[in-house]
Amino acid sequence: MAVVGGGVVGLSVAWRCAQRGMSVTVYDNGRGAWQVAAGMLAPVSEAYFGEAELTALLVASAGQWPAFAQELAAHGPTGYRSEGTLQVALTQDDLAEAQRLWEYQQTLGLPVTRLPAAELREREPSLHPRLRAGALAEGDHQVDPRRLVTTLRTAAGAAGASFVARRITDLPSVEARAVVVAAGCGSAELTGVPVRPVKGQLLRLRAPAHQPGFQHVIRGYADGRKVYLVPRADGEVVVGASEEERTDSVPTAGAALQLLRAATDLVPELSEYELVEVGVGHRPGTPDNAPLLGRWRDRVVVASGHYRHGVLLAPATADAICELLVTGEAPELIRPFSPQRFAEGG
Repeated sequence: MAVVGGGVVGLSVAWRCAQRGMSVTVYDNGRGAWQVAAGMLAPVSEAYFGEAELTALLVASAGQWPAFAQELAAHGPTGYRSEGTLQVALTQDDLAEAQRLWEYQQTLGLPVTRLPAAELREREPSLHPRLRAGALAEGDHQVDPRRLVTTLRTAAGAAGASFVARRITDLPSVEARAVVVAAGCGSAELTGVPVRPVKGQLLRLRAPAHQPGFQHVIRGYADGRKVYLVPRADGEVVVGASEEERTDSVPTAGAALQLLRAATDLVPELSEYELVEVGVGHRPGTPDNAPLLGRWRDRVVVASGHYRHGVLLAPATADAICELLVTGEAPELIRPFSPQRFAEGG
């Protein structure tokens, strides 16, 4: 079999399939959204109105992540951290918006613990003293996608997968009984599935003495602006992310300004951190913001369109696609996300 795409999803599929004894070749052109991904594993914080089936998939995959990370640890670092995520609101209007989402998340039975401002500051003293309130999503963790991809490649190679550094432009040129297309935004050109690029810009900061002043992932609203802050053990802090229906890869001062303003409103000390990178990438979006998982036609299987959730959904996607290839049947978990829902007459 062949996997087209050497990002987090493609490598996870290749690893699991190679472990099942399949002969696997990964075609990778070295580009992908993973290079500018924050790596949040946030099924609670990413639960939005009208996406109940997607939320169930996010929760299921998040439950696989501890064992997935532990298994990968034998091959290298992943940056997996489990301190949890603090959701915070700066103004009264921000709090009203956040409370609507928290109430919805609680109706789904998701573990969200509301916290007053004083308790937020006890947990993270670097938070701005003006914060109104917040919530703890204890099960929302993080991983470092750049480390993860290196380790996944090592693990897949150790399991027997081979790699070809080549950009695939047409599937008939791929000689394999089955082809898994996990090419992100490039999946549309290869298969015709409705995946579009959604531009995202994020920043990477470096803490003084390589020690961020906070441990939790922080997601918040600051005067109507949404932002997330992801601290790494090596002193990096990822600040993200803008979201634009654009296809260019140009970093803009306006996006950086908005992100930095919101970030420093929540954690003022960030203004003293070194700005080391402005990254631009393109999330693979779909018409309903849900992934495309399953058989497309003939020998082609699609594992794409993960939008904001590629890293989080990697374990569940890999297991499900591997099971589909072995048995010929899509597991129940991914059936609502069949790419056939967008096929003519689907």
